[in-house]
Amino acid sequence: MISRDDALAHDAADGLAFARARFSLPAGTIYLDGNSLGALPRRTAARIAATVTREWGERLIGSWHDAGDGHGWVDTPARIGAKIARLVGAAADEVIVADSVSVNVFKLAAAALALRPGRRTIVTAADDFPTDAYVLDGLARLAGAELRVAADPLAALDGSVALLWLTQTHYRTGAVRDLAATTAAAHAAGAVMGWDLSHSTGAIEVDLTAANADLATGCGYKFLNGGPGAPAFAYAARQHHAALVQPLSGWFGHAAPFAFKERFRPADGVARLLSGTPGILGLAALASGVATFDGVDMAAAAAKSHALGDLLIALVEERCPQVGIACPRTGRGAQVSLSHPDAEALTQTLIARGIVGDFRPPDVLRLGLPALYTRFVDVWDAVEVLAAVLAA
Repeated sequence: MISRDDALAHDAADGLAFARARFSLPAGTIYLDGNSLGALPRRTAARIAATVTREWGERLIGSWHDAGDGHGWVDTPARIGAKIARLVGAAADEVIVADSVSVNVFKLAAAALALRPGRRTIVTAADDFPTDAYVLDGLARLAGAELRVAADPLAALDGSVALLWLTQTHYRTGAVRDLAATTAAAHAAGAVMGWDLSHSTGAIEVDLTAANADLATGCGYKFLNGGPGAPAFAYAARQHHAALVQPLSGWFGHAAPFAFKERFRPADGVARLLSGTPGILGLAALASGVATFDGVDMAAAAAKSHALGDLLIALVEERCPQVGIACPRTGRGAQVSLSHPDAEALTQTLIARGIVGDFRPPDVLRLGLPALYTRFVDVWDAVEVLAAVLAA
């Protein structure tokens, strides 16, 4: 029998407990949906206010090149990208903040087709997050390519495949693909490997360099705590920079954007993945979200999230036999997925009781466990409420 005191003892020994104070969390709520929208960092409101009142209000257009802190807005996508790079095992000059995941999937997949001339097939998984397949299908129709949506994407690889595009951490089950082994399989088939890291970045250990990955993107509003609709990031391995061509060649991806030349010349490095003018207020919020990881070791964060999940699974099995476990016991991200025939109604009932998770069809109650602000006692209390709801 696992007691609440046991959970409190885990919290007392938690080496990441300091990070919870970096967030503004509403009283009376146990927030287990950070894998959909990260909690609000305490410094975000002040950071946005300073951007509005000082950088925009006082320095006006001058902030593009000097916002008063020795840096300009124009460099913000690269500065935040360099901080995200640490969280995904990349070099600082391989990550840039730009657009949304959907837009970046389009740009990166188009770049992959250009890297493999003569190959016209893109492979993705049948059950990955749908937007990736939607975007890849649209690109394939425009580019005269074929999108192959496969139940077993590795088995679908052949000599026609230019790009294997996969989600690392599954949005519904939390199952995590082996980054290095999957990338190696793509390369063995002669394909470029692209990753959607939306449910991985800030949740688990990611090492794109060690995996020899080619391209990746991920969102800023889940575990990175950048706020609703926060900008995404894009990654391109340095070895591809010189040959990287993307179709949305806007002025911020130009080698000299303020020279206003008539013909496009791509910027050096990953900056060529930029397109239009970046949204500075969104970047200010994302910067505060990424800063919540200052001093946080991702191995420790991943271990804590997994321990939180182990506790949740053990408590559910002990107290809620009506509920199934819909996620892996090992090899999962910072979430636990539970199954129940009335999962949607159950999710709404829990939310009304202050336990905020979310529902994914057909029957999954999904509970996110971000290491930076989730406590072991939160897990115990959530299952206490879940058991009471089921008993009623």
